[in-house]
Amino acid sequence: MPENKWIAGARPKTLPAAIAPVLVGTALRHTDHVHINMINAILALLVSLALQVGVNYSNDYSDGVRGTDAVRVGPIRLVGSGLATPEAVKRAAILTFSFAAVIGLILSARTSWWLVGVGAISILAAWYYTGGKNPYGYKGFGEVSVFMFFGIVATVGSYLVQSEKISWQSLLVAIPVGSLACAILAINNLRDLPKDATVGKRTLAVRLGDHNARIAFIGLLMSAHIVCLICITITPWAVATLLLLPTTAVISRSIWDGAKGADLIPLLGKVGRLHLILSTTLAMALLAKR
Repeated sequence: MPENKWIAGARPKTLPAAIAPVLVGTALRHTDHVHINMINAILALLVSLALQVGVNYSNDYSDGVRGTDAVRVGPIRLVGSGLATPEAVKRAAILTFSFAAVIGLILSARTSWWLVGVGAISILAAWYYTGGKNPYGYKGFGEVSVFMFFGIVATVGSYLVQSEKISWQSLLVAIPVGSLACAILAINNLRDLPKDATVGKRTLAVRLGDHNARIAFIGLLMSAHIVCLICITITPWAVATLLLLPTTAVISRSIWDGAKGADLIPLLGKVGRLHLILSTTLAMALLAKR
C-alpha cells in the first residue's frame, strides 16, 4: 500500500498536462510587451491542477464501479484496488472540482465572466469522460477532449486571463501543448489496450489497433515539435525546442519496437517530463523575445 493513497490516486505523473498550458499561455503575454499578472497566473494554475486531479479521481470512481479496473497493469486505482470505497473517491472528485470552481469564480471576477461557462463545460467534460451512462471516453473521443481542454482551452485561457483577448499566437502555441497532453493519454490507452478491448472500453487505441495506435502516438510527439518550430514566427528562440528531439526519438523508438504492458509505465513518466520540459522551453523562448 502506498504511503499516501490519495496522492497516488491523484496520479502525479499526469500533472505536467495541467502545468504546461499555464506556463505557455502566461509566457505568451510577455510578447505583448506588458507585465504578466502573477496573481491571475497562479489562479489559472490552481484551476488547471484541480481539474486534472478531479478528472483523475472521477475516472477512478467511474471505471472502478464499472469493474473495468479490476485487473490493472498501470498506476494504482483506488476503487479498483480496494484501497478506497467508491463513495470516498467520488467525494474526493466532487471536492476537487468544487475547489476548481471556486478558484475559477475568483479568476472570472478578476477577468471575464465568460470563463464561468468555460469552467462549467470543462468540469462536465471531465466527469462524463468515463462517467454517466454513455461516457465518451469509452467511444474513442478521449484524445479529442484532452487536446481541446488541456491544450486549446487551458493554454488560450491562460493567455486570456492575462490579456482578455484571444490571438492566433495563443492558438498556435496551444497545439504542441495539446499534442503532448494527448500523448500522455495515448500511451496510457496503449498500455491498457488488451484489457480495454475485453471489457468493451473502445478507446482510440482499441479502435486503431496496436500498430496504428503506436503510429498515432509517435505522430503526436512529432506534431508537437513541428508546430514548435512554426512558433519561430512568434519568437526565434522557439528553435530551442529542437534540443529535445533526442528525448522524443528515444521514446518513439521504444514504442516502435513494441514496448507494452508494464514496460510502458516508465515511458509514461518520460512523456510527462517531455511535455513539461518542452512546454517550459517554449515558455522561456516566449519570455526571451525582446
